[in-house]
Amino acid sequence: MTKQLPDWLATLLATPPPAGQGVHGWLFRCARQLHNHYPAPEIVRLLADHVAHCGRAVSRAEIEEAVANSLRCAWQPRGSSAAPVAPTVRKWPEPDLARIEGLAYGGPGLVDLWDASPIRIEDSESHTEKIIDALFPGNPLLCCRKSQSEFDTRPREQWRGELARLAFLVPSPMSAPTGTTKDGRVSAHTLANTGPRRYLVVECDFSVFARDGKTETAYAPMLRRLAQAKGGDMPGSIADLCAAVLLHLAKYGPLVLAVHSGGKSLHGWFLVEGQPDEKVAKFFRYAVSLGADHATWTRSQFVRMPDGRRDDGKEQVVYFFNPKPLEVVCGR
Repeated sequence: MTKQLPDWLATLLATPPPAGQGVHGWLFRCARQLHNHYPAPEIVRLLADHVAHCGRAVSRAEIEEAVANSLRCAWQPRGSSAAPVAPTVRKWPEPDLARIEGLAYGGPGLVDLWDASPIRIEDSESHTEKIIDALFPGNPLLCCRKSQSEFDTRPREQWRGELARLAFLVPSPMSAPTGTTKDGRVSAHTLANTGPRRYLVVECDFSVFARDGKTETAYAPMLRRLAQAKGGDMPGSIADLCAAVLLHLAKYGPLVLAVHSGGKSLHGWFLVEGQPDEKVAKFFRYAVSLGADHATWTRSQFVRMPDGRRDDGKEQVVYFFNPKPLEVVCGR
């Protein structure tokens, strides 16, 4: 039996993220809200139907696990007589819109990020290989991806000559060529075969509309005000805001690289190797409060290849590159 869901929940259910961008977390969030509307078997069926075309095979076991785990913190209407569920602590903070807008108006922009870069890429040649050599000295295992279904983990030297044509990589060396996924499959890209974190990537991705292209985000009013203040150029003002956030965060951690996605976002690579987990987590929570996407906290999350290319051929431009902090960590 189909029920009328609240508009926001129907939108959430209808817009699963693509593979590699938080499908597992989306399953949990949807299931937590759907418990108030459907029995567990129906939730499993609904989630399976909506995630069928996300770009990867999502097993029934993974969906059932998300439904079962979300039951303990399932949403309940106010005044419900149902047995109370255990309270949960929100893992990531909400965006601090006032602080973000303050950075937007009072902080630097994309040109300032470019000017601050010790090394500037100013020609049309490909520099991907040199950048990767600096980021990953030696011959570590790297996991790289061309498309949703085309990825592999190989020693760095076996990727030589191919990287400029690729769109994604995992920003830390891998520990083994393959690992086991949560649903028991052997794959070249899993959390199990991702090594200790070397870089923490902060992705700033501000947009007026959500993935459905219709629902406005919490950033929409701010972005419109910012675009008006900057002469109506929405893409340019968003890029400036992303740059302002990264340069602000660079006061608290070594920014090594800033890569444009070829779309709207900037990926800032911060060197965190050897730092205590608590310190890294505190830094990232602050970044999330400034609008960063929490998906990149997962060590195995793919991020944009420096100076690589998107599927549509757009270049992923490097706006900032500072290999100096690597000299201490990598012993050069």
